[in-house]
Amino acid sequence: MAFSTAGTWWRRAWLAVIAVGVAAGCDSGGDPRPAPSGLATSSAVSAPSGTPDLDAGEEVARGVDVPWGLAFLPGGDALVAERDSGRVLRVALGGGDPVEVYRVPGVAAGGEGGLLGLAVSPGYAQNSLVYAYFTAERDNRIVRFRLDGGEPEVIFDGIAKARTHNGGRIAFGPDGMLYVGTGDAGDTDRSQDPASPNGKILRLTPDGEPAPGNPTAGSPVYSLGHRNVQGLAWDTQGRLFATEFGQNELDEVNRIEPGRNYGWPEVEGNGDAPGGRYTNPLVTWPVRDASPSGIAIAGNTAYVAALRGERLWSLPLEGDTVGDPSARLNGSHGRLRTVQVAPDGALWVTTSNTDGRGDVRDGDDRILRFPAR
Repeated sequence: MAFSTAGTWWRRAWLAVIAVGVAAGCDSGGDPRPAPSGLATSSAVSAPSGTPDLDAGEEVARGVDVPWGLAFLPGGDALVAERDSGRVLRVALGGGDPVEVYRVPGVAAGGEGGLLGLAVSPGYAQNSLVYAYFTAERDNRIVRFRLDGGEPEVIFDGIAKARTHNGGRIAFGPDGMLYVGTGDAGDTDRSQDPASPNGKILRLTPDGEPAPGNPTAGSPVYSLGHRNVQGLAWDTQGRLFATEFGQNELDEVNRIEPGRNYGWPEVEGNGDAPGGRYTNPLVTWPVRDASPSGIAIAGNTAYVAALRGERLWSLPLEGDTVGDPSARLNGSHGRLRTVQVAPDGALWVTTSNTDGRGDVRDGDDRILRFPAR
């Protein structure tokens, strides 16, 4: 089912519940944005065998135009979204020249907008469905389609767009629901407005409806108070972690719990608010060190891909806390956008040097693979 554009359905559907809002969390939190390395899986719980060997990287593809979304098919091949062209490429498990398998119609690339996140249906073997988040002429939206052709089906729209802060990561969780990271699209008030899909993490059914069990019945909002979410990943316990771009000071990794408020624009990074209204992040970095986009989790380690920081952050997950982050791949490949754990446990990382903000190197942009040992 496709929702009406421009977000008008929100106002109609929520008149009865808007006064109640979304359940508030405790502690305090905000919205940071540096660029270290990352941890990411954009599909369910990650449980590969072995540990990715970050000293044994190999190039599996090159010459990709601003790779953004990355998702794996059941057989191990990868689908990669080119932000500006709207193309979906297939990269073989063993590497090789990428092959165009679909082109999403209606992509209006500009600034940070374009064809962004990809997710493969948990039931792909039965329904062959692939999901994409992209910037269209009037909004950001989510569609689903089959690689053998045909028009995509809009399942959710009305997410405000802008040249920056479009969010864009989508991932199926362990519960089979579709999680969506959105940005505030340059209007900070949206992040605290429960009737706006912007500045949120949304939780939808595979058909695009608000998922059963969300904090507010009939609302797709799972958490609020975000500035620009571009990374979603679950650990082996089924806990959700997200990366968040800060403004001028701090980027964040947050543990996401239903109904919690992560503070933007009132708080950036840690900060106590009256009544403990906001939830603090697990980790923050100065913006110059991170600008975290993708996040993936392998075993008890989260990997965060950093754009401005041009590194991959390795983050130990220790029960309800995290250990000290370790910076890897420092400057060796430039800007890093997306990180994913493949079905065989290898860590795949995409560079983002052709996005208008990086120093382009021969062969950019690249897709790198770090095998599991």
